[in-house]
Amino acid sequence: MTKKVRIAVIGFGLVGKRHARVIASDPSLALAAVVEPDTSKVEEIEEMGARQFISLEELLNGSHTDGVVLATPTPLHVEQAEQCLSAHVPVLIEKPISTTAAEAQRVVDISAAIDVPVLVGHHRRYNGMVRAAKQAIDDGRIGEVRAASAICWLYKPDLYFHEAPWRTKKGAGPISVNLVHDVDLLRHFCGEVTRVQALARRSARGHENEDVAAAILNFRSGALANVSVSDAIAAPWSWELTANENPTYHGTEQSCYQIGGSRGSLSIPDLRIWQHKGEPDWWSPIHAETLVADPSDPLVIQARHFADVIMGNAQPVVSGREGMRSLQVIEAIQTAASTGLPVELDTVESDGGVEV
Repeated sequence: MTKKVRIAVIGFGLVGKRHARVIASDPSLALAAVVEPDTSKVEEIEEMGARQFISLEELLNGSHTDGVVLATPTPLHVEQAEQCLSAHVPVLIEKPISTTAAEAQRVVDISAAIDVPVLVGHHRRYNGMVRAAKQAIDDGRIGEVRAASAICWLYKPDLYFHEAPWRTKKGAGPISVNLVHDVDLLRHFCGEVTRVQALARRSARGHENEDVAAAILNFRSGALANVSVSDAIAAPWSWELTANENPTYHGTEQSCYQIGGSRGSLSIPDLRIWQHKGEPDWWSPIHAETLVADPSDPLVIQARHFADVIMGNAQPVVSGREGMRSLQVIEAIQTAASTGLPVELDTVESDGGVEV
């Protein structure tokens, strides 16, 4: 019988519980432990067949796990990642990788120096719809990508903030918490971002952070993208409500991304490619074709991939460096929004990750 890969989850909030359930239910994986200081959750954790630890130190002091998923608040990521790496335990860090790109660089450098892998939880890259869209773009189905549009509009109830007050603080607004996912996918589809312009508005609920922002991204390829994010707009256009990834959200039959090319356009996640018959011509009919995608849960694929990386059988799809580069774009958006000035980014090539 093949030995199960043991993975521990740090943090048992909304995201941590999803990771724990995925790991516990996968026959090739074992939920080794959950680190959660709230002892009232012990029964729920034990029902998953896992042991509860109060602190990460307690977990790492014994040989309890082969890898760790960090599903804790972003300000804790760097310190906890460094603890895991120091113990030579591979780590999957929920996005964003850290509060700042400079802190992320520390994690990336430590990982490289001691050859212990770091993955970042941009799980959308594992989604079959994203993989199908990426393949179509790479195959030239829509020609040269010229422009893209991404919308992330949703309404978070007051309870969301009351349950975790850190979500009201500066740096924990929808730009870093939500838009980082969309920026990561735009980089995945369109390449590296070289210049950013942005605007943001302070939270109408009185929080320290923003509740609406918009940005224009300029890619090295010459493509442009406009992105808009808000956690205070009631709307059907966000990945959460269109992708049907998470049963927590009630899905809509809408799309939140459009990618325009010289020979056609692609909407995501409905995966419709629009093209004219023959040469592009706005006076001729335009028709749609729907791509086929693997419906598997991306969190399951990500967890299995993490296990493969732990066992040395794969390289990270979304490495620490990739997570850091997406965070650099988010930082540029925040800086541009606060100063009103465009921000230029370093044009280092993406490592691109690997296919799954």
